[in-house]
Amino acid sequence: MNIERSEELERRAAKHAALSEPARLRIVDLLTLGDLSPTEIQVALGIRSNLVTHHLNALEAVGMVARSRSEADKRRSYVHLTTTALAGLTPGAVERADRVVFVCTANSARSQLAAALWEQQSTIPAASGGTHPAEQIDAGAIAAAKRHHLALADVQPRVLGDVLTDTDFVVTVCDNAHEELGVTGNLHWSIPDPVRIGTAAAFDTTYAELHRRISDLAPRLAAS
Repeated sequence: MNIERSEELERRAAKHAALSEPARLRIVDLLTLGDLSPTEIQVALGIRSNLVTHHLNALEAVGMVARSRSEADKRRSYVHLTTTALAGLTPGAVERADRVVFVCTANSARSQLAAALWEQQSTIPAASGGTHPAEQIDAGAIAAAKRHHLALADVQPRVLGDVLTDTDFVVTVCDNAHEELGVTGNLHWSIPDPVRIGTAAAFDTTYAELHRRISDLAPRLAAS
């Protein structure tokens, strides 16, 4: 056995060892679909905050999770899986939905791109809305869609209340919207606002991250 292969086996073994603790396995299952704050993890698992910290440190030590600061409340952080977290592992959760609704604050970039990307990868209908919609889709989002040959709907941003129904599967793609809505959504993806930066690179990064997350979720979300 060569050194490179041995090191890879050791990394995989370390992940399995970390996941041998049921609470850590549950944390990873939850994070395969969306980002969570440590407090949200604490509520989901019903355990003390010091145990959440202990489990997150163990998962971080084997390279499975990372943390990022909220763009809204700087005192808050979100935990997400790293891009290599599930290498050699199989996630477990499967959900069902009649329609997927992507939500951000202005409904001018992230949620619009997400809905368009979703329609490329799933037969489940998609829509988008904003907690405080802008007057029009941001020019940067339109340009990014063109660069990636994505058919972006030619619609005005809409207020979430005019879009949402009781049976929708809601994915917030904006920290501000998620924290404003609280526990209303099914999933949260902590994705930085490209409009705030305004560069083509920022929009392309957003597109790539949405594409990655939607590619992970679409095969695991079945029609109701």
